Amino acid sequence: MSIYAGPPGGLPPQDALMTDRAIFTDAYAVIPHGVMRDIVTSLLPGWDRARAWILARPLSGFAETFAQMIVELEPGGGSDRPEPDSGGEGVFFVTSGTLRVTLDEVPHDLSPGGFAYLPPGARYSVRNTGDGPTTLHWIRKAYERVEGLDPPDALFSHDAELSPTPMPDTDGRWATTRFVDPCDLRHDMHVNIVTFEPGASIPFAETHVMEHGLYVLEGKAVYRLNGDWVEVGPGDFMWLRAFCPQACYAGGPGPFRYLLYKDVNRHPALRPPK
Repeated sequence: MSIYAGPPGGLPPQDALMTDRAIFTDAYAVIPHGVMRDIVTSLLPGWDRARAWILARPLSGFAETFAQMIVELEPGGGSDRPEPDSGGEGVFFVTSGTLRVTLDEVPHDLSPGGFAYLPPGARYSVRNTGDGPTTLHWIRKAYERVEGLDPPDALFSHDAELSPTPMPDTDGRWATTRFVDPCDLRHDMHVNIVTFEPGASIPFAETHVMEHGLYVLEGKAVYRLNGDWVEVGPGDFMWLRAFCPQACYAGGPGPFRYLLYKDVNRHPALRPPK
């Protein structure tokens, strides 16, 4: 059974060193788990008994296509209207506790590893139905409509229910758990789980148009970001702008797994959004 990392919260002691692995550049950012403390959380309008660590948001010189946050819900906490943007689509991925997503009055209960995709305009609520806190990732994007394509349907799944797809010529040591069909052009974003066995690698500097958000669920690796090598581990978040070169080596002793966002299946825009 997978164990999914989460923010430590709290506050470091006064005798702790302030030096950490946090990095912010024009090409990438690393937000290590150790800086995800109580004092950097945000409250969300329309949500009760909830707080959030906002990891990425559309911002000049930072993320362009998506917002990502870790939301912590107290028992009974949640929202009856989670998404404030009528054109916003979203993914929930539960890392601890229990989450009930009620879509069109039909409840769907998610445990750790649970996944939900909610299309733009969906009528749903979210609520922690357990006795302890629930922690989840909420990844949001403004849906890019295409003439002749309807928005995707809502989707509910679970990490443990899916078989990872091995990358070619890797003997299964590098594999991707895909929650949606990659050939379904209705989807303009994918949220997957990528798994590397100890010693496995991305053996070349990937350089591509997709923007990335990567959250390390478990394990450790040395990651190549632009011209730098950085060590990352459970609970660390990385943002990679489009065309930022990337590669990695998984360090072991167990698998290295991360939740991956990327924008897909759309023509490059030639003009700024209206």
